[in-house]
Amino acid sequence: MVKENIEEKCREIRKEVFVQAYCGRGAHMGAAFSVADILGVLYFGGILNYQPENPEWSERDKVIVSKGHAGVALYAALSIAGYFDKGYLRTFCQLGSKLGGHPKIKEIPGVEASTGALGHGLSFAIGIAYANKADKKESHVYVVLGDGECQEGSIWEGALSAPTLELDNMTVIVDHNKLQAMDELERIIHMKPFADKWKAFGWNVVEIDGHNCTEIKEALLARKTGRPTLVIANTVKGKGVSFMENAPIWHYRMPNEQELPILLEELGMTMEDLK
Repeated sequence: MVKENIEEKCREIRKEVFVQAYCGRGAHMGAAFSVADILGVLYFGGILNYQPENPEWSERDKVIVSKGHAGVALYAALSIAGYFDKGYLRTFCQLGSKLGGHPKIKEIPGVEASTGALGHGLSFAIGIAYANKADKKESHVYVVLGDGECQEGSIWEGALSAPTLELDNMTVIVDHNKLQAMDELERIIHMKPFADKWKAFGWNVVEIDGHNCTEIKEALLARKTGRPTLVIANTVKGKGVSFMENAPIWHYRMPNEQELPILLEELGMTMEDLK
């Protein structure tokens, strides 16, 4: 798939994120826009082996979005990939819909783990990767973490375990936008030097621009035998909407009447797209 098509898919993910937020009257848009390019490259950049028509295919690669509050971005990617009709996105967070604020396994095709309680996705993925090793499967496991999520102790237990188990069939991508719900990351818990911590634990660490599709793809393919890979994707929270970018207030908020036309223009949308 050529670069232009990947970038177009990333733009489409952002549009469908807002469709869900608008129809559901709220979503974690800042976190979803931040991770859109990462998911776009995973699903449309020739990285994943998957079959939307057969979501339980035993040889599939798996994506676990541990930062479950960005589930609207995952839903958007899955619908665009063909796991379910895009029209279903308009039911987000409405009565009777399976598309809730956080993704749930066994209810939504393509969702590989129930996430939202932060800090658990990495350990869940380690179990899958270890089982794949034991079963001699070629499947690869990808985990998307938030950088604020990395303040959880369970993340660092997993960070110690994966190199010990030599899980070179697992890649972790940290959405490093340097913001969390209430403030800047470093003003809550010091995380620096972030890359050095993972390297000291034995990870193959790659640091990139998390909005550059070429860099993302190259990093996802930069594996090393016997070691899990950690991709630090430097991103911008709220990427794609000027007034949302790098603003903690947009962790969870909807645009007002003055902000809505700006958002629509910058995402390349009109009100017709929301009907």
